[in-house]
Amino acid sequence: MTDGERNPPPGQGVLEANTLGLWAGFLDRLPLGEAVALAKAIEACGVDTIWLPEWRGVEPFIRAGLYLASTDRLAVATGVANAHARDAEAMVAAASTLQEAFPARFVLGLGVSHRSIVEGRGHTFPPPLAFMRRYLDAMSSAAQSRSMPPIVLGALGPKMLQLAGSSASGAYSYFCPVAHTAAARTIIGPWSWLVSSQMVSDGRSEGWREHVAHYMALCLGMPNYTKNLERFGFGPEDFAGPSEALIDRLVIADDPELLSGRVTSQRQAGANHVVIQFVPPPSPRGVMDLLERNVETLRAAVA
Repeated sequence: MTDGERNPPPGQGVLEANTLGLWAGFLDRLPLGEAVALAKAIEACGVDTIWLPEWRGVEPFIRAGLYLASTDRLAVATGVANAHARDAEAMVAAASTLQEAFPARFVLGLGVSHRSIVEGRGHTFPPPLAFMRRYLDAMSSAAQSRSMPPIVLGALGPKMLQLAGSSASGAYSYFCPVAHTAAARTIIGPWSWLVSSQMVSDGRSEGWREHVAHYMALCLGMPNYTKNLERFGFGPEDFAGPSEALIDRLVIADDPELLSGRVTSQRQAGANHVVIQFVPPPSPRGVMDLLERNVETLRAAVA
């Protein structure tokens, strides 16, 4: 147990260390009624927090509000909202409204996204660290007396992690090995929240590694992910395949013993909250099958 777990920041119980998170980008592919019904089923299965990405075609704050309104205890986090998509005032308005409507059930995950996505929307992509510093300052000015939810920054590199530790509630990492979790904890300090994602694949399906490799290749097309992985000893030969070594460091099969060991390793490395991401994204029934057969293992590992 880390010092941060013994003394969590006040007012952030939504990210308590013994809670189970689920990356829920697959909800974006569903019509709204089906997505809400699946969010209810995910809550009933024992998940505490779902994390919603911001990609294309779905407004994460509206969906967050609808999922929160349709469930009783489920928390919702953005993982992560694109800071280039809204100015600071608009981000504060959305986040504070959800905080007021659903106290202690929303987390604002915030990030700079990727150059290709930002420029594809017609925006410029300034140096990420300086941009995020200015953005957080502007959010602070806009918030004034409004109640805000916890803010975690999508952070991979050391400088963005330092900013997450000094100017936000903590950091959210994605597509990272356990070694990154340990390094991130050292950088952000013992009192900040550290949210780490862990990819899990259906180890019972034939050719699961090939399916995972195809999904990973999409992420490896993003330079910020490869640059971060290079810090932990991976290189072009790992990214081309991807290599078996890279798959093994980032993804775990849903074998109870292996899964428990990896999630426990994430917690021991310093993660307060572990977000499970099933890859490749399964069908709604596939999500529930994976959850139902693994939820007891996962809850025991995060406890």
